[in-house]
Amino acid sequence: MRRSPLTLVLAAALAYTSTASAQGAGQNTRPSVRVSFTAQSFTATEAGASLPGFSEIALSATLASPTLDQGGTEYRIDFRAAGYPQTTSQDRRISIYDAYVGRRLGNGLGVRAGQMWLNDLGGLGALGGMLVELVRPNVAGFRRVRIGGFGGLEPQILDAGYVKNVTKAGGYAALEGQGGWRDTFGLVIVRNSGLTERSVLTTTNFLPFGRRLFVYQAAEFDLKGPAGNGSGGLTYLFANGRYSPMPIIELQAVYHRGRSVDVRGITLDQLAGRPVSARSLEGLLYESIGGRVTFLIARNVRLFAGYTRDRNNREDASTARVTFGGFATNLLGSGVDLNVSDARMRGPSTSYDSWDVSLGRSLTRRMYLSADYSTSLSSFRLLGPEGFAIDARPRTSRLSISDLIRLNGRVSLLASGDRTRDGTLTELRWLLSLISRF
Repeated sequence: MRRSPLTLVLAAALAYTSTASAQGAGQNTRPSVRVSFTAQSFTATEAGASLPGFSEIALSATLASPTLDQGGTEYRIDFRAAGYPQTTSQDRRISIYDAYVGRRLGNGLGVRAGQMWLNDLGGLGALGGMLVELVRPNVAGFRRVRIGGFGGLEPQILDAGYVKNVTKAGGYAALEGQGGWRDTFGLVIVRNSGLTERSVLTTTNFLPFGRRLFVYQAAEFDLKGPAGNGSGGLTYLFANGRYSPMPIIELQAVYHRGRSVDVRGITLDQLAGRPVSARSLEGLLYESIGGRVTFLIARNVRLFAGYTRDRNNREDASTARVTFGGFATNLLGSGVDLNVSDARMRGPSTSYDSWDVSLGRSLTRRMYLSADYSTSLSSFRLLGPEGFAIDARPRTSRLSISDLIRLNGRVSLLASGDRTRDGTLTELRWLLSLISRF
């Protein structure tokens, strides 16, 4: 029963595909399709003793109609199905990202029904229901203006189906200008069993200022606290700016701040009559601010260095993170692509050092072989309800080799294997993936 919406939408989309040539005169009516089949296996040993491993077989597929600005039928199906041969059949998963059918009229009005991801709303954009959108070109100096309203259910993330008793509704407005300029503002209201779980204002903005300065920003502002408890306020902010004062130099600045709150858990406690603690309402606070400078020192060769201050929780002191490295394509005419980077963190009670080296080269016109080596010096440990800890560990190293082969213009084969060592622990993983696009 949980798979029936996907089956119905797939049948409808295929039916529309067969008649698409009769619609939207002068437009590209050919759909795009991508199918990949992946198999991977994982094994591990510790001090010579074998540990439980697993295998996974996955199928990913996307079927999408072309963009029809002049009106016509729209459809998109994007899903992933995975099975684990070494476990029971109940561990199989089907994740649906898009499965909708819609119609766009010549006057700019469009309607979609099914399951979809509304990219204008960022992480809150998953919806199973209906979207109505109006598109108008050349409004108030903008190339295009889009206004949409939506309502429906909240899809599950890692399985087909919908979250029980949870609904979602809202709207958005998007202003699109020249050179990729876009400003998006949205309102999302999530209700759980009649209780308002979240009411959020969202915004995403991409602002190109000429050819040298680009700014991207995304934010979420809760109008109320989780399930009406506590106060609202800014819960997420990300800003990234890039500036090139001259062709050989690029400056980048990043600011990232947010609160991680278990809103769904707080809502369920409220519905069950359980007390909600002030600590759970505060959640975890994370914050990061820093910058990076990149130099073009020769053709296709760049060096970079950066400095960042990070804070993982409100009680923690900020830590310093230094990064540096370089990357080059077709190094010295050899055909070799090289990427080297190092990240080092220093704090009052912990340290981190991670190197990453990647080499790649085309062996033939259809084959690209690459090798990666990385090391690190820390690990994450969950302590239970009382929190977590980051520990210094013996040096962990990882070596991987991958080969991408283009069998023809539409089909590619990816094969990779990697080996990870951490003290007495050794992990082996291999992956084989067949990808087809047409």
